[in-house]
Amino acid sequence: MGSGVKSPHAVLFACNFNRVRSPMAEGLLKKLAGRSIYVDSCGLRHEAGEGAEGVDPFTRAVMAEVGVDLADYAPKTFDELEDDSFDLVISLTPEAQHRAVELTRGRAVEIEYWPTYDPTLAEGSRESRLAAYREVRDVLARRIAERFGGGTAG
Repeated sequence: MGSGVKSPHAVLFACNFNRVRSPMAEGLLKKLAGRSIYVDSCGLRHEAGEGAEGVDPFTRAVMAEVGVDLADYAPKTFDELEDDSFDLVISLTPEAQHRAVELTRGRAVEIEYWPTYDPTLAEGSRESRLAAYREVRDVLARRIAERFGGGTAG
């Protein structure tokens, strides 16, 4: 934990669809913090289309490489959160940042914005696309380790 930074009790990661970046961040922080911090994630909306249920397959693959199993993860929206009493919300997209500000208005909630590349935009071979997902995972792991202390999250 950085000097002067209080450890939150409940953290929410938010992005657009809750299928790639926010589940990665949730899994990495859970791996780092164990049960000492309540961690959840959500998106703005559900992604439509075939195969849009569950976590993105490339996300599942690169997280399995670091010992985080997302096979049973079910994406959810802000409206589907069971609890919204977070003391830290970390937004990974500009759209999620706007929603986090709305959600927390009038509450003592810390909001951080970590602009995070969308690896679904990567093109090319399966391996080059996986490399983009690994890069996002590793960037999130470094940020999480810096923000929440401990060794590495990856």
